[in-house]
Amino acid sequence: MQTHLSPEFQGTAEGAEAEAILRKCVHCGFCTATCPTYQVLGDELDGPRGRIYLIKQVLEGEEPTRKTQLHLDRCLTCRNCESTCPSGVAYGNLVDIGRAIVERKVPRGAGAKALRWSLKEGLTSRAFGPAMQVGKAVRGLLPAALREKVPPRQDAGRWPTRTHARKVLLLAGCVQPAMLPNINSATARVLDAAGIQSVIAPAAGCCGAVKFHLNDQDGGRAQMRANIDAWWPYVESGEVEAIVMNASGCGVTVREYGHLLQHDTAYADKARRIGELTRDLSELLPQIVPALQGRVKPDEGLLAFHPPCTLQHGQKLRGGVEQFMNQLGFQVRVALNESHLCCGSAGTYSVLQPEIAHALRDRKLGHLGALEPVAIISANIGCIQHLQSGTGTPVKHWVEILDAALA
Repeated sequence: MQTHLSPEFQGTAEGAEAEAILRKCVHCGFCTATCPTYQVLGDELDGPRGRIYLIKQVLEGEEPTRKTQLHLDRCLTCRNCESTCPSGVAYGNLVDIGRAIVERKVPRGAGAKALRWSLKEGLTSRAFGPAMQVGKAVRGLLPAALREKVPPRQDAGRWPTRTHARKVLLLAGCVQPAMLPNINSATARVLDAAGIQSVIAPAAGCCGAVKFHLNDQDGGRAQMRANIDAWWPYVESGEVEAIVMNASGCGVTVREYGHLLQHDTAYADKARRIGELTRDLSELLPQIVPALQGRVKPDEGLLAFHPPCTLQHGQKLRGGVEQFMNQLGFQVRVALNESHLCCGSAGTYSVLQPEIAHALRDRKLGHLGALEPVAIISANIGCIQHLQSGTGTPVKHWVEILDAALA
């Protein structure tokens, strides 16, 4: 696709990157068939092909409108289109560029600004933990829309105290320790059982995705730099062999630190190294499974696995969880229909676009429920909480299931 950049974007980094991405696009429309928002809304402009045209028009000098912004806002950034695209178009990077430009040019209303500010500052604040504990204490009194974002209280269990020669850094995350603390402690216990010690750098915080995808890209990059500073002594000394993510949404972001900070001369090399060392927890399963053979006693019953978009499309990791869990004696299956499709969580999307998010959630739960599972498992806290809000079937992280089955 030929693009003629307006003078405003000629010679800029974002213009050059966008032009290179657009050059790969042949406008075939394969992506439209697997776009969740197009499936729900049926509007060409709510699919990747339409959004690409909107971004191209802005880059060529056409002034964006609130309608332009709305169609870009409705994108889940699930990157399903990247898995479908035969030309290798990096749509996720392109929509980040398009959103940033449109955000500068199209003012939002006071209410929208306030909501987005509260999300990007509140979710990443140290006050989030205490606020979540209060929310859990009064959960039954909360309005339904708020209650579905607040899980019941959860016992995190013990954190292992043994030391091992093999060590990995574990990102605690911004909301996970307060919302579902057992995910982190279960991760540490499973890794401990496999002879791997989990280390948390106290100064590491949000991966940067929340602010970045709410168009505070400078704020998101600042959090990325802070994490690199927190992790670098462990990496530089060789104390840890990997940086492990048990939330695939964080994982896809940290893997891309090198790209996101490529123009930062002070951090580009370190960011690239951090990205290279980053592993989703499921990538350790080939090492975990042999260490746990004979020590796992799975409960009977089928587990329905929802692979998050950030795992299967963002990180291109498919099949590992069900393959290795089944090797340990579990019965894990993905949905027979639309296992590739987003559940509608997508970070803060379920707050900002609740109608679309709920439609996708219920569609996903319908397919998962057809398996008649005893539980649904996933690999990202956002997906877990979002799906749980629409079903009475327990929804867990797969590592919690593995941890509970350890003899």
